[in-house]
This record gives sequence, C-alpha cells and structure tokens, in this order.
Amino acid sequence: MFIQTESTPNPATLKFLPGQTVLPAGTADFPSSEGADKSPLAVRIFAVDGVSGVFFGTDFVTVTKADSIEWDHIKPAILGAIMEHYQSGQPVMTDGGTTDSGHAEHTGEDSEIVGQIKELLDTRVRPAVAQDGGDITFHGFDRGVVYLHMQGSCAGCPSSTITLKMGIENLLRHYIPEVTEVRPIGV
Repeated sequence: MFIQTESTPNPATLKFLPGQTVLPAGTADFPSSEGADKSPLAVRIFAVDGVSGVFFGTDFVTVTKADSIEWDHIKPAILGAIMEHYQSGQPVMTDGGTTDSGHAEHTGEDSEIVGQIKELLDTRVRPAVAQDGGDITFHGFDRGVVYLHMQGSCAGCPSSTITLKMGIENLLRHYIPEVTEVRPIGV
C-alpha cells in the first residue's frame, strides 16, 4: 500500500491519500478525539501524539496537528496508523458512526433560496475545497446572511476568510440576489 500526502493551504493540516475509498459517501469530522470512538481509523490516528483533528472525505484523510509539533516528527507515525488500519480489515466507521451529507436542514419561507444555496455549494464549492482536504457545509440562512460550517483543512485555515468573502460570497451573491453576506459559524 502506498499512501500519498499533499499539503493544504492550512499549514496545520496535511492530506493523506490511501489510494482507496475512505468513505463511500459524505464526510466525517472529528475536530477532537471526543467522539472518535465511532471510527477505528480515527482512534488510531488520534493515538499519534500531536494530532488534534481528523477529517474523512471519500478518498482522503485530513489530519490537523498541534501548533507545537512539526510534520516531520509525526507524519511517519500517521502513515503507519493509516496503513495498519487498512491492513487490519476493520471498517473506517463502525455501525454507530454515521457520515454526514453536511448540510443542515432548513424549512420555511426561504426553502427555495436555501435549495439554490445548497446546489451551488455542492456543485461549485465543495469539490474545490475537497481538493484542499476540507469541506464547507450549509448551516443556516437568515435575512440575507448565509452561515457556513468549515471542516477539515478549512477550519482554522489562514486563507479561509478570503475564500469565504472573495470566493463563496461573491459566487452566491452573483447567482442568488437574496444573499447579502456569508459568515462562518463556530464548531
């Protein structure tokens, strides 16, 4: 098994590509080791000293490290943990672990606008940020303001504010005149 790595715009995260499916659909976000027991793979990765977050996409694993740790010191152990997991035959997620389509439900008078927002996020935004080892999902819409949840390498990324304001906000405002602003939400 050969696992490739890619840097991301966030210096605290690294994208690992195991060369096989990680999740068949959706994403799974573990911003801390709490809740990681739903995933044998996440548990193995969190066992590496210095790992502070794990995120799964369809074909990648994004790992976030603590600021005080250098990648050169923990990358080999993370590669070993991923390789051990795939050799063990265990599932990535146990039965109690669900993957997330990402978007929050929204009903009410703005449901048509929200549908357009989710469609643009799914077709234009999410594929691009997945290339960088992250995900951006819809959280809410209120009086022209779109609230988005940033996950994986997007959470805490120095360029995420620029991505939100210059990229996503401009895109949504162009196609959906009712959108006036885009804001991130906390975890």
